[in-house]
Amino acid sequence: MTIREHNRKAWDKSVARGSPYTIPVSREIIADARQGNWSIFLTPTKPVPREWLPDIRGKRILCLASGGGQQAPVLAAVGARVTVFDNSPGQLEQDRLVAKRDGLEIATVEGDMADLSKFTNGSFDIIVHPVSNVFVPDVLPVWKEALRVLDKNGVLLSGFDNPALYIFDWSQTEQRGILEVKHRLPYSDIKDLPQAEKQRYEKEGIPFEFSHTLDDLIGGQIKAGFVITGFYEDYDVTGQKNPLNNFMPTYMVTRAVKMTKV
Repeated sequence: MTIREHNRKAWDKSVARGSPYTIPVSREIIADARQGNWSIFLTPTKPVPREWLPDIRGKRILCLASGGGQQAPVLAAVGARVTVFDNSPGQLEQDRLVAKRDGLEIATVEGDMADLSKFTNGSFDIIVHPVSNVFVPDVLPVWKEALRVLDKNGVLLSGFDNPALYIFDWSQTEQRGILEVKHRLPYSDIKDLPQAEKQRYEKEGIPFEFSHTLDDLIGGQIKAGFVITGFYEDYDVTGQKNPLNNFMPTYMVTRAVKMTKV
């Protein structure tokens, strides 16, 4: 089984288990969005600044690796033309459920976030990409493809983990509540997990994760051709399970623009 196949099945199981990132937004949130009172989240607690998305009515928005019925329905309710692209059929189904429930138009497409060949050049005005590139071993193709499918002056909003999360032995954190440095970055579940743990992930349907360097996460966007125009950090909502949250932000978000060449 490939990494992509494993993670697809694992996220389908997450939907069945009711993971927080698979629970669709409520009718009330959609009703508020239709009245102009709305926000979206790419990380756990901080909403994307509204000045980053000043006028999205009629805009072509790609919710990249963003299934689950959370960002896309809100954007569609505001009046954007939304496409959700995700590796998990179960996650895409959550968006279809909200679309049917609330009378929204949302296109759903299954695929690999690093391969957007289903879309032509310049297909979108905005890409919304919550914390999800942690599930692919190489993030650079994600930025390259995002640039290609964005139109001139298109905007990419991306959330991602702080790579520092992955230096710790999280089995010790869960069992003893301590932060014990163990891993050299960049981290990979495939490379760094003991074989028995990898087998447990496969049996229980736990997605494989991969850290990425800041050079690839932020510098990679610049190298792909983006200009970074916004940045903020965020904290986890599970502070008791993630003691690092008591010392530093564990998530970050960038706003990047595909600048028109002079």
